[in-house]
Amino acid sequence: MRFLLGVAAGVLLVVIGAVAYVRLTGLDATVAPGSVEQAVMGRLRQWAVPPVTAALVNPVPETPETLRDATAHYADHCAQCHGADGSGDTAMGRGLSPRPPDLRKPATQAQTDGALFQVIEKGIRFTGMPAFTTGTAEGESASWALVHLIRRMPVWTAAEVDA
Repeated sequence: MRFLLGVAAGVLLVVIGAVAYVRLTGLDATVAPGSVEQAVMGRLRQWAVPPVTAALVNPVPETPETLRDATAHYADHCAQCHGADGSGDTAMGRGLSPRPPDLRKPATQAQTDGALFQVIEKGIRFTGMPAFTTGTAEGESASWALVHLIRRMPVWTAAEVDA
């Protein structure tokens, strides 16, 4: 009984803390999230990808044609928020909360191919990241091709960013 009371008290404190945080800071998208919010959201991001999906290996071969198609797809569907260079530093990206991640940084690059595929296909609820799934094999192949492109972003040349 004491254990249940302790759990209930802990849950109540977390709820009160969350409500106080929202009341004090608001839900203003122009304010950068604090370190605690970033840590909590980062952990939730990791938990949101089912282990079986995170373990998936990219089945699409990385070829010049695949990368060319992925580059065009990225320019049409992703660059508005994530930026041509993957930085997320765009007018649209700066208006989102949380901000789009810098796709070149370790926080994204450390994700498994399956995790990146999951985010592209299913999106992330309560963020600006929509689900791009089409329910087709061609759509999945396009998402896997984008995973290859994201992996190359940290070493892109200026010419590749311009493309």
